[in-house]
Amino acid sequence: MCELLGMSANVPTDIVFSFTGLMQRGGGTGPHRDGWGIAFYEGRGLRLFQDPAASVESEVARLVQRDPIKSETVIGHIRQANVGRVCLANTHPFVRELWGRNWCFAHNGQLAGFAPRFDFYRPVGDTDSEAAFCDLLNRVRGAFHEPVPAEVLLPVLVQAAQEYRGKGVFNCLLSDGDWLFCFCSTKLAQITRRAPFGPARLKDVDVTVDFQAETTPNDVVTVIATDPLTANDRWNLLRPGEWSLWRRGERIAQGQMGE
Repeated sequence: MCELLGMSANVPTDIVFSFTGLMQRGGGTGPHRDGWGIAFYEGRGLRLFQDPAASVESEVARLVQRDPIKSETVIGHIRQANVGRVCLANTHPFVRELWGRNWCFAHNGQLAGFAPRFDFYRPVGDTDSEAAFCDLLNRVRGAFHEPVPAEVLLPVLVQAAQEYRGKGVFNCLLSDGDWLFCFCSTKLAQITRRAPFGPARLKDVDVTVDFQAETTPNDVVTVIATDPLTANDRWNLLRPGEWSLWRRGERIAQGQMGE
């Protein structure tokens, strides 16, 4: 299985601390050696870094770590391949344009026998993850002929995620830069940091950050990960079938699907 990393914040925030913990799991403290990627939204723009090498050994990952990029919405991923060969085309996150915005998607899991009929959006690589992303965007494009608010999109996103979940494991992160949607099929964790801030210590490497010194009293930052990244924080573990929609660090919608 792969691991996910997402962030939603109300001010441009760098995610170097969390990314440092995640990259250790890409071949160091974890088995996810088959590539990594991370996408940072800057307004309507998107900075995308990908490498099919293990993140713990990747010079590109070290570059991202050395050069803190501030963003309000981030999606990251480290891969342990199960469907599709190890190559750049199969490296998450995947990005497509819809309604003049960059949509970004990352997936943890495996979908058995997944072979949708593709319309406008088609995969470049051969992963079930990119196939699901393209199928999801085709559903959105078919349901709405012009941009709609995220709250109107939600029924389509949730229904699709539930259907994919029925074919295997479907933990995902999805964003258009304005909002961040997450769906838990088996395993996702979330933490929202706000004042009063305190120190946090990574689980996978000996690094501690005092967020009190790095933030203002008005900052709100939510981090979503497959497995909690810190050892001294209380993370919220999502239940199977639970989904949530985030904007500027705050949860604006949530729900729970049945089996």
